[in-house]
Amino acid sequence: PTEFQTTCSPLGFATTGKQSDCYKPENYDNKYAGPITLRNALGGSRNIPAVKLLYLTTINDSLRTAKNMGISTLKDANQYGLTLVLGGGEVTLLDMTSAYGVFATEGIKQTPFSIIRVEDANGNVLEEHKESSGQNVLDANSARIISDILSDNEARTPLYGANSFIYFGERNVAGKTGTTNNNKDAWMMGYSPTIAVGVWSGNNDNTPMKKGSAISGRLWREFMDY
Repeated sequence: PTEFQTTCSPLGFATTGKQSDCYKPENYDNKYAGPITLRNALGGSRNIPAVKLLYLTTINDSLRTAKNMGISTLKDANQYGLTLVLGGGEVTLLDMTSAYGVFATEGIKQTPFSIIRVEDANGNVLEEHKESSGQNVLDANSARIISDILSDNEARTPLYGANSFIYFGERNVAGKTGTTNNNKDAWMMGYSPTIAVGVWSGNNDNTPMKKGSAISGRLWREFMDY
């Protein structure tokens, strides 16, 4: 258990100031694993280590990295607190998929585009997307480490089991799920060296769903298998 507000006790009670200022995040299962590696924390979707890491790296530096990787909606750092790492900021599916693609390309960011080529009725090319070498936005070794963690089946087995929808056997596929409070948003992001795929599920009226990330996970798996 960790209390991040200095005006509150380690148990989460205000000593000075307002009780609403206290911030003592919980894990999805309301349990504490004790000392844990970052690999196992990420593989097991542990919230408290994620918040601690954001605290150490600072919101400003984390937002700068996110922007460099293609996240365009997170702008003013003053709008966000430590809940940012648990879904406290609005992002788009296209931005998130593009950012995960940076891990797949070992640090190279490609600008998303939707039209590859335009032809007339006779097959003459009128417009065509020009491939680029991309922009290096992340240290290649850092990207490789993240990919190694997100494809580590042993690290995520305590949460998902040994033969989950993220496990592809000998083929290296990295993946990460995410669920917001009350199952209102269910995310599944993943990639291989050749493709990055993101899936979001939710209700149009923002009402909770009965399940979380597993909803998006199975759709993502079918697409990746294809």
